Amino acid sequence: MLGLPKATELNKQLPKNAIYAKFQMNTAERAKIDADISRITIVNEVSPAKINIADGERVKSFFVLLVALKRKDFEEKTIITISKLIPQNMLLVLECAGEAKLAAYHTKLMQTDWKRKEDISIELKGLNMDTVWKNIIVQIGGITIEQGNTLDEQIAVNEQRMKIQKEIDRLTKAAKIEKQPKKKFELAQKINKLKKELEGC
Repeated sequence: MLGLPKATELNKQLPKNAIYAKFQMNTAERAKIDADISRITIVNEVSPAKINIADGERVKSFFVLLVALKRKDFEEKTIITISKLIPQNMLLVLECAGEAKLAAYHTKLMQTDWKRKEDISIELKGLNMDTVWKNIIVQIGGITIEQGNTLDEQIAVNEQRMKIQKEIDRLTKAAKIEKQPKKKFELAQKINKLKKELEGC
């Protein structure tokens, strides 16, 4: 799966009951998982011995989980819960109706777009497991790490940019329908201030 080496392949069902027990979930929380997920299978374990790459300081290995979804508009919280289930780095393949997307939790849930299942792959790039995992997050999140930034710093910068852009879009919409010249002018000033802020990010 994903074009990963054969040596990494596993086929272990992860019963939902094990998740409920580990997180001591109540009926409502169980119902949320049941509404989104039909089954979870651990399909790969990528470790230094299996892919002939040096150990990492923080990342010793990672698992690939195949998550069969009942619907595409799933609750992100459910996927985040699954990501936190095993105290390991996890790459999730979310599949639904013949399509799939990759997801991984790193300070927030990163996801690719939906594609045909057979078109999904991941590249293992790096000389040790830390770099390999970092590059997987970069691939899934479509992140370009700017000079001088760490991965986490870049994610934070991107989040801030998205927030500002959202606010610019909201104010631009409001300015279009605003009739009073004074208010229109105030909105335009706010928009320009945010645009400057965006350039400085």
